[in-house]
Amino acid sequence: MLRWKVKTASGFDADATGPVSPGDRVVVTARTFCLTILEPVEVVAVVGKPGRSGFSYRTLPGHPVDGEEAFIVHRLGDDVHLTIRSLTRAAVRQPWRVLYPLLLVAQRIVRRRYLRALR
Repeated sequence: MLRWKVKTASGFDADATGPVSPGDRVVVTARTFCLTILEPVEVVAVVGKPGRSGFSYRTLPGHPVDGEEAFIVHRLGDDVHLTIRSLTRAAVRQPWRVLYPLLLVAQRIVRRRYLRALR
């Protein structure tokens, strides 16, 4: 979880090589339909406790949306749960602003890919 695997196992690339740390600036790359989309982010928090680990990041200028996303894996007894929280709004820049409704649909699809990747 703390090495961008939730993203990379879901089909994204990340230009980070080490463990996630607050303040890290990373470019996540999405490739779809012959397009390459760069998603610059900055890690704002990391959780690394027994039974609970994860991180959150905020988007940086150039990202298709404006907001934050968090990925937390936690254990409850024998069960393992993934919590994903996304707070997004349309980015200021075009063409992303006008494409925001489509990006929300893509976000739902990607969430399913996150869950599959962590199984």
